[in-house]
Amino acid sequence: MLPSLALLVPSLVGVASAAACTREQLKAGTDSLIAAQQAGNPGALNPVSANVTYNENQRAARLATGILSQPLQIAHNRSSLDTTQCATYTELIAPNNAKPYVIGVQMYWSNSSISRIDTLTTSTGDWAFNATGTLYWASREEWATIPEAQRDSRATIQAAADAYCDIFSDKTVVVPWGHPCARLEGGVSTGKGTPDDRCDIGIPDGVPLTDRHYVIDEAVGAVDVMLSFAGIPDSHEFRVENGTIRFVHTLTVMTAKNAGGSGRKRRVHGV
Repeated sequence: MLPSLALLVPSLVGVASAAACTREQLKAGTDSLIAAQQAGNPGALNPVSANVTYNENQRAARLATGILSQPLQIAHNRSSLDTTQCATYTELIAPNNAKPYVIGVQMYWSNSSISRIDTLTTSTGDWAFNATGTLYWASREEWATIPEAQRDSRATIQAAADAYCDIFSDKTVVVPWGHPCARLEGGVSTGKGTPDDRCDIGIPDGVPLTDRHYVIDEAVGAVDVMLSFAGIPDSHEFRVENGTIRFVHTLTVMTAKNAGGSGRKRRVHGV
């Protein structure tokens, strides 16, 4: 089994120390992100450090000219709040625009301000992209708050995500599959909303999922992992219940400039 890359990845710039933020503060930040995206006004994002680091599709970019500068009608959004490292992950589904998008955003706080933003933008031409299909399936899933006594630990949630990511390059890894479990890739789901839904199908072999960055919200059993999928910008988000994987959402930016030619023709996820 491959070792968890959580121990191999250097600390992110701007990751705050434990207990330096509250869920209310983080939610206010994600609310401002959603408002900024709807208005196409990066200045509406608040509070932002004067030295914020911004990456779009794993390349250095500028907030003023990035995706936040484009007004989008957002049909669905959901955010995870990580008070341990003062970070958030937000999923934005925007099918009703001249150019449809599904977007994933990790934000990290330092000294009460957003100091790092990592955004993945998927649209037409990306892996299995269909924003209408994504909205259909995502809006039918249940990501409600889990009663405190029933919540998994951060370690358990991350271990489930790492096992899933590790099996792409090591088929001996034991993944804690939930029953049922549904995987949403682009607009395609492995589930149909039945007790027999499965996630353990169509997973390729020999594909390294590296350079992992995590946002974990124990209150909803969620973890988002932004990573490199054999050199392609990617996000895998998981809902973990009772130590097992219930939902998986993926974003794979096939059209990104730094997505090498070796990955473009690959049968990526297998749905």
